[in-house]
Amino acid sequence: MKSDNPSAPTAQTIALSDIDLSLGRGAARVHVLRGISLDVAPGEAVGLVGPSGSGKSTLLMVMAGLERPDSGRIVVEGTDLGSLDEDALARFRGRRIGIVFQAFHLVPTMTALENVALPLELADQPDAHRRAQVELEAVGLGHRLHHYPAQLSGGEQQRVAIARAIAPDPAILVADEPTGNLDEATGRQIVDLLFALKRDRGATLVLVTHDPGLARLCDRTVRLRSGRVEAPVPVQA
Repeated sequence: MKSDNPSAPTAQTIALSDIDLSLGRGAARVHVLRGISLDVAPGEAVGLVGPSGSGKSTLLMVMAGLERPDSGRIVVEGTDLGSLDEDALARFRGRRIGIVFQAFHLVPTMTALENVALPLELADQPDAHRRAQVELEAVGLGHRLHHYPAQLSGGEQQRVAIARAIAPDPAILVADEPTGNLDEATGRQIVDLLFALKRDRGATLVLVTHDPGLARLCDRTVRLRSGRVEAPVPVQA
């Protein structure tokens, strides 16, 4: 992809430099991220771990362009996200970053097929429904195309959410506690699916998790505490 900022570095898929972010107002304002610098290499799987309230999910949202930092720089695939207005940022995110949430965030009045086709239609992609069907078949839901979210199990809803995230063929897949609302067996199936998609498509994967077993599957874990990176920890075989 041609960068919107040709002078930006491209060695890393994601490069964060001295990111600070506070949320809330007045006495309720909380300093969530404190001077975070972090690089993620192309094709790497990185797990963000740490106690609740440490800033993991917020950091993931900053990487995905869903939260703008108060200061610092974020470069994704050579594009400085701070240089983009909201419309350009939304277009960039829609093309290059797939997002999977713990709570699925499916549109309840749309079928599985329509949910997956939605981001493709918003991006004016041709054959959106055909491509959506291919992605649902890839996650094992070819037989559930016309079912609504309420007619699907939690694991099936998460599969739909994953199909929606990967439908635009993003270079980066981010997932916030993707197994948090699932039982252990279903969660393991979702984990296997995410890592298979990463392997087969060569995508970069960044995920937030409290599950040590899931974290160990990553190439590297990054531990946060009180809004700071404690230390990148290589995963031992």
